Parts: sequence; structure tokens; C-alpha cells
Amino acid sequence: MHISFKHLFSVIALLFAVSSNSVESTPVSALDGLDHQARSILARATPAAPHFALYSDKGTSGITGPPPTSQIQGWNVFILSFLLLEGAWDKAEEWTQLSASQRSSLKSQYAAAGIKLMVSAFGSTDVPTSTNADPVATANTMAAWVKQFQLDGIDVDYEDFNAFDAGDGRAEQWLITFTQQLRNQLPAGQFIITHAPVAPWFSPNIWGGGGYLRVHQSVGSLIDWYNVQFYNQNDYTTCTSLLTTSSSQWPQTALFQIIASGVPASKLVIGKPANQGDASNGYVAPATLAGCVSQAKAKGWNGGVMSWEFPDAAASWIQTVRGSAFPE
Repeated sequence: MHISFKHLFSVIALLFAVSSNSVESTPVSALDGLDHQARSILARATPAAPHFALYSDKGTSGITGPPPTSQIQGWNVFILSFLLLEGAWDKAEEWTQLSASQRSSLKSQYAAAGIKLMVSAFGSTDVPTSTNADPVATANTMAAWVKQFQLDGIDVDYEDFNAFDAGDGRAEQWLITFTQQLRNQLPAGQFIITHAPVAPWFSPNIWGGGGYLRVHQSVGSLIDWYNVQFYNQNDYTTCTSLLTTSSSQWPQTALFQIIASGVPASKLVIGKPANQGDASNGYVAPATLAGCVSQAKAKGWNGGVMSWEFPDAAASWIQTVRGSAFPE
């Protein structure tokens, strides 16, 4: 996106003003002197860790699109699922069904509450590598959708397991090329790009194509953070297996083992199902998960927490999980 010097100067001036004062003391009217483009850039700017990301794919009674912010207090990212190769479905499609003024109003409410609004791509429905989807064309189409519908970014929930299991590197290369083109179209600092890999894909010893460590080594600088799925894997159900020592089936894929492999702690978000019905396994009760989160925070991690999905996880769920480690 081209930004004139006038726009850029306005943004820099505001950032300087914000950095000179506490967030609480910065008046809401600080944006009043900026034009629409500068406001939009600042509203989308990538937040620092911790990230508390909540997915939504289920239909919820009486709600089209995202819920009122009061229902998700304590989260700072809300992800509409899914944008597929054939177009928007479920919550992502609902977003398109709202009028432009409704979307603008909701975005303003979410921005005021400090919540980024994103879309998630693929999920378990699409297998883009196996179906030979072109990564550049797919990235162009999806980036255009994000910009058209004025979202803060896109989450790459790639679940083409057969492609990864093949061990020939096609899956990793597809992700690398796709991410590079996404970032070309969605500039850093203006749009958020996250990935949502399953934790076992970070193992350094299993994947013939290098797994997600290869993806991270190649394009990790283009990815803002990872919403790691520590579930559906018959592992990660205790603080020990989640944080420090994973099972022999998925070696070196506990949180701090992934960090030891070179992925920054601030980029690793612990993903868990909201309840036992939201995943085949891997559920940890919120109060227990809060203890794991506290242990990880004490050891220097601050990535945050993700959950699948709203409304099973809402304000009370994340309040419990954040606990004393990340009080609101």
C-alpha cells in the first residue's frame, strides 16, 4: 500500500505522542487529526505479545458475524473461520453478509476494545497442496478479500496432513511461497499474518521436508505469531507434556522445546480446545491450564493463549486461564 509523506508524518507524529504518554493518558481524540488511511493503518498495527486469540466457526443464536465485545472481554484477537479456496464460509461468510456500515461499526467497537478482527484460512476443509492450488494466486485472492472486507489480518490454518506426511517438502514450500506472497500483499505493521500449525509439525526429527521449523527458518520473520494447536495429538494434557517434555511420539514439541529449536517465545501462543467437545483430545480444564500458563510465564514466555472456539470459550474462560499470570 502506498502511503504519502503526509500520511506517514501523521502516523509518526501520533506514535511519538503515544510513546511519550501512558496508554491510559492518551486521549481518544488523538486520532482526530488523521485522515482515514492513517487511522486505518494505526488501527491495524500488529500488537505486541501476549496474544489471546479466539476462533469462531459455530453459528451462534441471534448473532450474525462477531459477537458484542462484552462477550469476549479478555481476548485481544477474534478470528472468523473460514476463508476457503472456493470463498468465504461460516463466520467469514457472515461477515460479508453484513452491510458496509455494520462492518464499520463493529470494527470501530472492536478497535475501541483493543480486539483485532481477523479471518482464518483453510482449516480442515481445504488441502491446498494436495489439490495443487497455486500458492501465489491463492495468496493474492485471500489478501484481496482481507482488504476488501477491512479486516486486521489473516490466520493460516493449514491442515494438509497428507502433504506434510509425504515428507517431500512440497507442503513446506507451498506454505513458504504462500506466506511470502501474503506478506507482499499485506505489509507488516499494517496487517497481521499468523499461522496455526499443529504442535507435532515443529518436531525436528520427523518431517522429511523439514516441517514447521523449515517454514519458520524461511519466513518466520513474515509471520507475527503462531497459534499452536496443542490438541488432537494424544499429547500435551499435563503441564509437563505441554511445556517441557512432549511424548516420544512427537519428540521436542512441548512449548519450551520448540523455543529451544529457535522459535521466539513471544511468537508461540498456546492453543487449547474450549471444552472436551471442541477437539478429539488435548483438553485441559481452564483452572489447570491457568497453572501451566503461570509456570510458563515464570520461565520467561509471554506468547499468550488461543482457543477453539467461541462461544464455548468466552470472557469467563479466558479470565480463568489468564489468572494471575496475565491479569486484565
